[in-house]
Amino acid sequence: MAEVVRMPKLSDTMEEGVVAEWHKKVGDSVESGDLLAEIETDKATMEFESFQDGVLLHIGVEKGAAAPVDGILAILGEKGEDVAAILKAEASESPVEEAPAEVVKEDPVVAAPQVEEPEAIAPPVTNNSNGRLKVSPLAKKLAEDKGISLSSISGSGEGGRIVKKDIDNYIPSASQSLTSVGSESFTDTPASQMRKSIAKSLTKNQFSAPHFYLTISLDMDNTIAARKSLNEVSDVKISFNDIVIKAVASALRVHPNVNTSWIEESKSVRQNDHVSVGVAMAVEDGLLVPVVKFADQKSLSGISAEVKEFAGKAKEKKISLEELQGNTFTVSNLGMFGIEQFTSILNAPESCILAIGAIKQEPVVRDGELAVGNIMKVTLTCDHRTVDGASGALFLQSFKKFVENPVTMLA
Repeated sequence: MAEVVRMPKLSDTMEEGVVAEWHKKVGDSVESGDLLAEIETDKATMEFESFQDGVLLHIGVEKGAAAPVDGILAILGEKGEDVAAILKAEASESPVEEAPAEVVKEDPVVAAPQVEEPEAIAPPVTNNSNGRLKVSPLAKKLAEDKGISLSSISGSGEGGRIVKKDIDNYIPSASQSLTSVGSESFTDTPASQMRKSIAKSLTKNQFSAPHFYLTISLDMDNTIAARKSLNEVSDVKISFNDIVIKAVASALRVHPNVNTSWIEESKSVRQNDHVSVGVAMAVEDGLLVPVVKFADQKSLSGISAEVKEFAGKAKEKKISLEELQGNTFTVSNLGMFGIEQFTSILNAPESCILAIGAIKQEPVVRDGELAVGNIMKVTLTCDHRTVDGASGALFLQSFKKFVENPVTMLA
């Protein structure tokens, strides 16, 4: 008997899905566990496997089209089975909007168009009897340089001759100054499911949570040297971002009151006993935040390997929903793009997100003497419902200590 395959709810916030690719076509045999389609959710493009056996009798959502969660994605059954009755039954269960009452309108009385007579075209301006312009060589050159038409100028020299001061004092008329030099154009592209989700969630987070921001500068000289030494012995190359993630996790263990979430339903503050750090990653359609879970318990090389794996999966759109959930804090790094300082919007329900800028050489004072230092600025965005200014400041002090002295995280 034919069975309906419905659009699955592949994320907790998913309301509709877009079919990015079909891996079966009508008439193909399908076994349970076969890859049926790729579904673009509000978080990522995910593979959808069939839970039924049968022949693909009907495709309810064409490639590139969207359907709400629980809408008909496909119908599987026995070869040759009629699906018309199923489709009719589904259509009858769908709410039908009442058609608006027909409104009869009288034809409006249209006034006869008024035809404007064309303006008379003025003959070319000349300033001598044979129809040729008289102009000094200097005035002619100035007019060419300024793009001024000599025919629009009345000469003040002898016999109407155009001279330098005529060019200098020339003021174009309004009709001459409003000449169009190009055409306007644009292209509207439908937003992807991910882009819709970003717009919805970040707008909600920005205006529902009372944000405040704390910025601090870090001296990265020791960090640069430590990273170089670590990479000489590590099989996995450590990045500055890996050090930041480990430092965040270490500081959260020291300051559990920052490792919190605001629970809107119960108006309560949840203190998380585990430390899981989300890592914002740019992808073609927007932004993904895979999560390094229990980051405080992992080594720098372990964090580095995991983040590199996430980056590869994100690029290929193979990242799983499980890998995108569970963060208690998020790190957003734009330093690799040369951005020196910025602020991030909270990634609810967590209390904080840390924006990482580029390492930049700046003059610093060491032991009373001026020197060149490597400085990195970071900005912590906090939800004031759960984290106060002093709590955020103390967290940043611990974070600064761990980043500037990475050896303290290895003990």
